[in-house]
Amino acid sequence: MTAATWITVSRLFVIPVFLYVVDDPSAGDRWFALTLFLIAALTDWLDGYVARRFNQVTDLGKFLDPLVDKLLIFAPLLVFIEWGTLPAWGVFLVLTRELTIAGWRVNQPNISGANLWGKAKTVSQIVAISLLLAPLPSPWPRVGVMSFWAAVALTLISGVIYLKCQKKTPVRAEGLAVR
Repeated sequence: MTAATWITVSRLFVIPVFLYVVDDPSAGDRWFALTLFLIAALTDWLDGYVARRFNQVTDLGKFLDPLVDKLLIFAPLLVFIEWGTLPAWGVFLVLTRELTIAGWRVNQPNISGANLWGKAKTVSQIVAISLLLAPLPSPWPRVGVMSFWAAVALTLISGVIYLKCQKKTPVRAEGLAVR
C-alpha cells in the first residue's frame, strides 16, 4: 500500500475511536472528538496531495478515499440523531445524495473529481459538524443547526449539478468519455 492509502486508512481507524468518545460524552470528550474529527478531515486533503505529488494514485485509493470520506461524515451525523440534535430526515437527505453520487461514480468509466460545488458541500458539512460537536454556549448550538441546514442545501445542490454535468459528457461505444 502507498503512503497516500495508509493516510486514508488511518482516517478510517479514527471513526470507531470517535464513536467511542462521543458515547455519553463530557464537554472534554466532545472537544477531543472534535479534534479527532478535524484531524481526520484534514487528512483527506493530505492523502490527495501525497497521492498526486508522489504519483501514488491507485485504484484502491480511488475506491477507499471517497468511501472513508462518507463514513467520516455519516458517523457524527448519526450521533447527532442519537443526541436529538438533528432530525433523521435531514441526515437522510445527506445520506441519499452521497450514496446516489457514489453509486453513479461506480458505474462511470471515467470518474471526475469534485467540482467547486462539491468542495463547498464538503467544507459546509465539516463546519456544521464541528459547530454541533463543540460544547459551546448559546447561541452556537443554534448556529450549528442552521449551518447543518445550509450544508444540506449545498449537498443537494451539488448533487444535482454533478449529475447534470455528468450527463452532458458524451460517452463512446467502448465506454470512454469524450472530452
